[in-house]
Amino acid sequence: MAADAVEPITSAGNAQLGIAVLAGIAVIVLLITKFKMHAFLALTIGSLALGSFAGAAPAKTIASFTAGLGSTVAGVGVLIALGAILGKLLADSGGADQIVDTILARASRRSMPWAMVLIASIIGLPLFFEVGIVLLIPVVLLVAKRGNFSLMRIGIPALAGLSVMHGLIPPHPGPLVAIDALGANLGVTLALGVLVAIPTVIIAGPLFSRYAARWVDIQAPEKMIPQRPSEELDRRPSFGATLATILLPVVLMLVKALVDIVVDDPEQGLQKVTDVIGSPLIALLAAVLVGMFTLGRAAGFSKGRLSTTVEKSLAPIAGVLLIVGAGGGFKQTLIDAGVGQMILDFSKDWSIPALLLGWLIAVAIRLATGSATVATISAAGLVAPLAADMSTSHAALLVLAVGAGSLFFSHVNDAGFWLVKEYFGMDVGQTVKTWSVMETIISVVSLAFILLLSLVL
Repeated sequence: MAADAVEPITSAGNAQLGIAVLAGIAVIVLLITKFKMHAFLALTIGSLALGSFAGAAPAKTIASFTAGLGSTVAGVGVLIALGAILGKLLADSGGADQIVDTILARASRRSMPWAMVLIASIIGLPLFFEVGIVLLIPVVLLVAKRGNFSLMRIGIPALAGLSVMHGLIPPHPGPLVAIDALGANLGVTLALGVLVAIPTVIIAGPLFSRYAARWVDIQAPEKMIPQRPSEELDRRPSFGATLATILLPVVLMLVKALVDIVVDDPEQGLQKVTDVIGSPLIALLAAVLVGMFTLGRAAGFSKGRLSTTVEKSLAPIAGVLLIVGAGGGFKQTLIDAGVGQMILDFSKDWSIPALLLGWLIAVAIRLATGSATVATISAAGLVAPLAADMSTSHAALLVLAVGAGSLFFSHVNDAGFWLVKEYFGMDVGQTVKTWSVMETIISVVSLAFILLLSLVL
């Protein structure tokens, strides 16, 4: 995590700073929505605009931005890369298909929406949202066609499982960056994130899909049913081995969090060991190395094929890494301009709970930019000072509140909106009634559970 500047890079008052923040965010929104500029460039230009509106020297703004970009990529870049490799191994080896086929073979017609939410949540753990959609859509369409289900009854639970994982559960880029920005504990955030995710995904998935299927009663579009990756493989990894590989990093990180709570002595041997194996870097690296054997070799991949799979997994995440890095630069520019102190002053006057404030800021940026990741990064940067005096559990809940806000009402400025619309063969109105409403339910329901947890913890 980047060290906060000792003194702000500008001596602007709260009024000028407030205007500078709104102007900086407006520049980002305008460039992304109106001029269709890549989010990396928009965030970079927005950061420079923020500094100049706040009256900071250009050299200081550039120094803040580059420091934030560097520390964010250093903090989460390797984890995003390892997550991408694990996801690609899972997809190419047929491991994802194996999980899908095993669960579907045991699911009755009545339990099919529940099976879909379970599949999406498991597969969604190591995969980016877009990759998860591309992997799961063929399954959703096939199940809906073969079982003669309304597409929404099967599709909404799958989308809900993926979306909740994307917004709330590390190692997805948004939650990782928020954990980094707010100095939260990854294991505790993961544990609380799973606690919030389970009831949220049930309400927004299988339960809401009943209503979505009535509002938009459509069948799977024939032309969109593509070939599945494992159809060209001679053999696939087993269900048990695939599941164990996906859950390995989660288990290692949760063990570390538990030992930290129970033992609470950094000099103790057990805690020293779990601190190493449960660190996100080692946990994900272990899963990737294990996955090369349990997934890659089990599918009959040669050493050359494994190397190619790893290489292909890294190219698509270049854009994600740059956006996350630039978001970190924007966050650091906000902090170094003294915006954190301004937010602290305002929140004292308004007496808005920090969790609600984090959620509201993320909602506003999500509605404006369409990007959940941009919303998470920006909101985390704005509320970072509020986390300074928080307990470990409340800092983790603030990460989750920001993540929940970043999922609110996906609409026409979100790439995910168009991806779902095209794959499911819906028009814009149908997509709003199903996908956009589902995203809003996830955002609001998860906030309710986060606020409940904050009362208990």
